[in-house]
Amino acid sequence: MKIAIRMDDISPAMDWDRFEAFRSLLEEHGIQPLIGVVPDNQDDNLIRGREKKEFWEYVKRLQQSGWAVALHGYRHVYTQKKGGLFPLNHFSEFAGVPYGQQKEMLEEGRKILESHGIVTDIFMAPAHSYDRNTLKALAQTGFRRVTDGFGTRPYRWRGMVFYPISFRMKNSLKNNPKNNSKKKEEFTTLVVHANTMDGDDLERYRRILERQEVISYGEYLAQPPEERGILGRLAEYWMAVAKHLLVKFL
Repeated sequence: MKIAIRMDDISPAMDWDRFEAFRSLLEEHGIQPLIGVVPDNQDDNLIRGREKKEFWEYVKRLQQSGWAVALHGYRHVYTQKKGGLFPLNHFSEFAGVPYGQQKEMLEEGRKILESHGIVTDIFMAPAHSYDRNTLKALAQTGFRRVTDGFGTRPYRWRGMVFYPISFRMKNSLKNNPKNNSKKKEEFTTLVVHANTMDGDDLERYRRILERQEVISYGEYLAQPPEERGILGRLAEYWMAVAKHLLVKFL
């Protein structure tokens, strides 16, 4: 199984020391991840230090160097107690919000990114929470890809292409060493939150990069998507419910 990396919660006042430590680790291995950029961060939990004044130029340079960029919501403020179509969490910035308001949020977020020369058609939902209105609004605002879901290949559903994340990373890593010629062509995503990463986390990621087949996110984006029907989506929904309960009670 090939593992791509996405980094959530990228904003001007995040913990830059931790971000740069992980960036250096990725560069040692020639890996370019996907980063989810919050266009107008209003979430105090994401403010971890002094604001980087050249933030937007920095993100633009990362994109030019091969890093993929996603719109990570709008303000990253949870106003709804909804899990939506992928209920890993029961809070949301988008799921449960009326269609027109969601469309406006996406339009404003996209305008902010594009005003700084950053263009993307990838959406990363805060808390993984989105609903049918989100997908409709995404299609109307020019987004075509979503980093979420479960599975081992990108899939197409309701006009969007989804790039699944790992249901349980331990299982994805098990018996999947680098250079294993017998492994199938399967893919997943490791979700990283640099703001809360500690030294043990960094060492764990180092071992993953050394021992597993980690790819740049661009390779993941290049994979042709499969079609997914209602049964596949129902299975994914209940997997998300199960993971939510496991995290909550274990």
